[in-house]
Amino acid sequence: MQELNYENDLKIDSDSLDVEWLEQPTLMMKYVRHAAQMKKEVEESKEKLDIVRAGLDKSIRINPEKFSIIKLTESVISSTIITQKDYKEMNEEFLETKYEFDMAQGALRALESKKTALENLVKLHGQQYFAGPKVPRDLSKEYQKKYDQKKADEKVKIVRRSK
Repeated sequence: MQELNYENDLKIDSDSLDVEWLEQPTLMMKYVRHAAQMKKEVEESKEKLDIVRAGLDKSIRINPEKFSIIKLTESVISSTIITQKDYKEMNEEFLETKYEFDMAQGALRALESKKTALENLVKLHGQQYFAGPKVPRDLSKEYQKKYDQKKADEKVKIVRRSK
């Protein structure tokens, strides 16, 4: 599977809206495939986790002494299963795969947002928003400036005087 770079794929070059639009369907399909692959991997990982759980459940029921169990109850079996190394490792793999799937779903939503942003930029362009007697604005620099200011503002502590 090809390496994906969420942040770079979501950037918009406002000076090349035509190119951005040409790339959008291909980009969307790339992420749809990735999300589908991740969903498949989550389901496979969940199935493996269930198999490990079932195997441990069976082993505990057959030989509870091996697991230092005196009284065999469903609660004790469940508690014992989740403390076993095999189960912990498989559960960690499942959680990591689920995280990757959630990120892929988020990337799809972000690409939908990019599509909307492209539509709005094209509308602004069509309404001569970027035209005028002055030098065209550099939206990427303005965006970066606003972003930097926002980051700087977050670091400033607001102190209010009490009356």
